[in-house]
Amino acid sequence: MPVSFETSRAAFEDYILLERGQSKNTAETYRRGLELWRAYCEEAGLDPLDVAQEVLSSFIHALKNQGRAGSSIQLIVAGLRSWVKFRVLNGDLPMNTWIPVLPAKTKKLPKILTEGEIQRILDACDGPGYYDCRDRTALETLANCGVRASELCGLKVGSLNLDDKNLIVLGKGSKERQVPFAEDLKRQFQIYLQKRLEFLGGDKTEKTLFLSSRREPLSRVDLWRIVQKRGKMASVPEERLFPHVLRHSIATHLLRRGMDLRTLQEFLGHSSIATTEKYLHFDLELRDVYDRAHPRA
Repeated sequence: MPVSFETSRAAFEDYILLERGQSKNTAETYRRGLELWRAYCEEAGLDPLDVAQEVLSSFIHALKNQGRAGSSIQLIVAGLRSWVKFRVLNGDLPMNTWIPVLPAKTKKLPKILTEGEIQRILDACDGPGYYDCRDRTALETLANCGVRASELCGLKVGSLNLDDKNLIVLGKGSKERQVPFAEDLKRQFQIYLQKRLEFLGGDKTEKTLFLSSRREPLSRVDLWRIVQKRGKMASVPEERLFPHVLRHSIATHLLRRGMDLRTLQEFLGHSSIATTEKYLHFDLELRDVYDRAHPRA
């Protein structure tokens, strides 16, 4: 008996969470992509269970016309591709089923902030209150530890080891890694923990490290707003004001200071060194532009 789209989608979500061990963020991204696919097919009078090549091409074209970024379309198609492969594996589709191909990626070099710009953003957080201290500590953690936004939002007080100066970070695929930090950030954490305790009225039961005004864990949207607010206060161009730019920046700065790719891969939590290599290519390209443009280079 053929399964419905909803049943298949739900089974796929269980599969990627429970069997593949992928994150809830990945599952949610794939779910939203599949819902977009279903809506497109239903509007066109098509069966969303039938992922035909020509229909997928039209779907991608429609997504582009909506103004979606290439990276967003890549994620949507990646979800469709994984879903079709799951259905083949599950016996719902024959082995010779056409598997969606990811659209070609537009090569885009990561944006970065200079060390001076990062310092100006941190200085824009100076102030006596909890939110000033929270924002500075969160941004300093992003800028020094290179953690992802989702990783930072998921940090607990117990993630901090001040004696050894490292963070226990839960990364993609629920993989843990230890990320070292410097003495300056240790002092900032100590200041923040005191401010946080005062903010909570002495309550030590709350485990989440970074809290919103509602005393809930910071969301990625909250974090984006913090970067936007403090970055604008520091007069940093808006197109480079998003949490991930701090991760790009520390990766590039560490490479310039001589960190090898394998160590950087472990630091950033990349499963493949090919992902880490893009920072090397970026740094080399930036250096080449500098050498060609600077009159005394």
